[in-house]
Amino acid sequence: MCGRFSRASGREALAGEFPEVVLGDMEFRPRYNIAPSQAVEGIFCDGRMLRLAPMRWGFTPAFAKESTFAPINARAETVATSPMFRQAFRAGRCLVVADGFYEWRKDGRRKTPYFIRLRSGRPFGFAGIYAERASPSVHSPGSKAHTGTAESVRPGARSTPQGAGERSAVPTCAIITCGPNELLAEIHNRMPVILSVSARARWLDPGAAPAELLGLLTPLPAAEMEAYEVSTWVNSPRNDTPECVRPLGG
Repeated sequence: MCGRFSRASGREALAGEFPEVVLGDMEFRPRYNIAPSQAVEGIFCDGRMLRLAPMRWGFTPAFAKESTFAPINARAETVATSPMFRQAFRAGRCLVVADGFYEWRKDGRRKTPYFIRLRSGRPFGFAGIYAERASPSVHSPGSKAHTGTAESVRPGARSTPQGAGERSAVPTCAIITCGPNELLAEIHNRMPVILSVSARARWLDPGAAPAELLGLLTPLPAAEMEAYEVSTWVNSPRNDTPECVRPLGG
């Protein structure tokens, strides 16, 4: 699974990695310990171009009422057929922007946190799905980017304020997971799907065939990744500092 990740890269690095994406006027405060229910940055196709906008991590399908059940992951093996995810797989595919993620290796009763990233250190995109629905505004403490107007948080559409306790049309999303590569297999039995540059374009293409899309949901080669142990400081989502990604003893 993928239950915590980082996106410390700033605007310049993201613009360089995703040159075809309209970043808008969002601010990109470094975030080292992103947790479920928080705001994340998602890249989607609005029918004309690729855009980046805040989404809430924890998927609620468009047809559902507000629910406390909001899965953060969708399995590659069933995302195309699951009643909860299949519509988003067909018409709500996105990239969730990151530059690393955490996984905990179980050693008996002990859980050891690891930080996993690309060897290149570049930001990347997780394969994701999203849905739009009426939902409370996303929250990410201290980030103007994620507390902006409704127009800034809904991909491709304008939302309508609904009076007291204002609600905005906020997309919710999930990260797709698959079996691990050789590196991750030493730590966990699942890993998030990280798409290559060429795979990103196909994943976001509204006209891509389901069989082709499913073929993209494979583990990134282990040779392109690195993992190292980090402090248990990362265990608490309240801790959102560079210490989270610092190698243990480094």
